[in-house]
Amino acid sequence: MNQSNDLLRAKLKVRHLASQARLNRFLVSTAVAGSLFFSAPAVASVANQPPEEIATDVAIGSRQKLLLDLKATIPEKLEILNSDLETKISNILFEDLGIKAYAELEGEKLNRSYGLIGAEQHLQRFPGDTIDQHEQFLREGMAPGKGAWGYISNPEYEKYYVAVQTLYLPDWSLRLSYLRDWYRYRKVLVVNPHNAKSIVAVIGDSGPASWTGKHFGGSPEVMAYLELNRGKQKGAVILFFVDDPSNKVPLGPLESKINYD
Repeated sequence: MNQSNDLLRAKLKVRHLASQARLNRFLVSTAVAGSLFFSAPAVASVANQPPEEIATDVAIGSRQKLLLDLKATIPEKLEILNSDLETKISNILFEDLGIKAYAELEGEKLNRSYGLIGAEQHLQRFPGDTIDQHEQFLREGMAPGKGAWGYISNPEYEKYYVAVQTLYLPDWSLRLSYLRDWYRYRKVLVVNPHNAKSIVAVIGDSGPASWTGKHFGGSPEVMAYLELNRGKQKGAVILFFVDDPSNKVPLGPLESKINYD
């Protein structure tokens, strides 16, 4: 009889412990739900953000995705990309930024689409232009001569310009008249693969010289936005032509997805 009572008490104890465990799980889940409930205003605050702040959040999200996509695609070593890699990068740029940018456009292509960019000075916009007449980055100075295409009279072009090595194209001298006009103020996308900052610029000058070890040059504004205006003032970038015959892509920092419609 005593054995039966002992067995019954053991069963009751097991049931009690099981019930207590279920109660504990319930209390934990309730606490978690409560914490989520009380943190809900943080989620609601996103919905109440001004449109420009939401756009900034979207831009940051797109940049983070672009950074990861480029990191998984671009070789760490600075080298000439093959056509397959360039196509992959074009697809990434369109998916993440909504921009149509290509290493080759209308049959034209630079010797490099992935290379080292270095800091350039301001370009002269008109005769008598001086550094103090520019808006910012005055200590970067003014180039002593005109750009490859003369005075760069459009202030937006001067602000957001790059230099590319047209002089080293294999057919530059053979097709000079055509290529000079084709590259003149051609719109390009420049991307810093280490922070995914992207900027739309125009080709406003030719260079730099091969002995510098650099493949592209960037205006003070371009270099500052890419965060390459510090230290040695150079760094790796992707430079692709922008396919924009209707001129819908604005110059300057690319902070939101492009809509061609």
